[in-house]
Amino acid sequence: MIPAAFTYRRASSVDDALALLAEHGEDAKLLAGGHSLLPLMKLRLAVPEVVVDLGGLPDLSYVEDRGDSVAIGALTRHHDLATSELLGREVPLLAHAAGTIGDPQVRHRGTIGGSLVHGDPASDLPAVALALDAVLVVRGPAGSREVPATEFFKDFFETAVEPGELLTEIRIAKRGGQGWDFQKFTRRAIDWAIVGVAVAGDAVALVNMGPKPMRASAVEAALAAGASPAEAAEHAAEGTSPPDEHNASAAYRQHLAKVLVRRALENARAR
Repeated sequence: MIPAAFTYRRASSVDDALALLAEHGEDAKLLAGGHSLLPLMKLRLAVPEVVVDLGGLPDLSYVEDRGDSVAIGALTRHHDLATSELLGREVPLLAHAAGTIGDPQVRHRGTIGGSLVHGDPASDLPAVALALDAVLVVRGPAGSREVPATEFFKDFFETAVEPGELLTEIRIAKRGGQGWDFQKFTRRAIDWAIVGVAVAGDAVALVNMGPKPMRASAVEAALAAGASPAEAAEHAAEGTSPPDEHNASAAYRQHLAKVLVRRALENARAR
């Protein structure tokens, strides 16, 4: 599996990256950690003429205390999320979930921004961002704009990031003792989740249960109406359309979603 020939450009700043995107248009792709784009290029499912490497932009790698929220640079790697004392204290769901992604090699290369912009419904962090009601900051030629996570994921591998834009920051309100949990079932530890669940308070999001990352709206409605975790979890498959393929059938995934949602809600309430 060898990618098609392409031109490599290394951005020296966010402005330089935006200029390169403007120059090359839809022929250009941004490279962050590379764990999403490079496999697609090797399979020739993505054939960009120009690859713009963001790896030289340390200004987009940070976890900062902003008073009532935490700001995370888009190029912050999974390992840095998992080991952040600030996140461990104020947004423990994100720190915990980041520490379960892939293996150490993946966690030392993959970035939160790359994971979110890729928009893979089987990825862990989009569901975590949804459960935490994160706000994503997208920058383009006209300036920056804020996009709620609930409006960020549009369709299968499609997000609110327009051509010529890039994700620069993720903002998450501090959770202040709120119950949380993250559950996922995988064939091997390094695999994508067959099904995953992120819980923050009464917000519940699902991994790999539809064409895009999604909130478990029926579960949340049941909780709001006073249902117990076990009762609410019975609604976990409502509104979902999980993949039906060799790793697991759709029916199996829907059953598994109910099990994991119940477990995650019970664990969240016990914290």
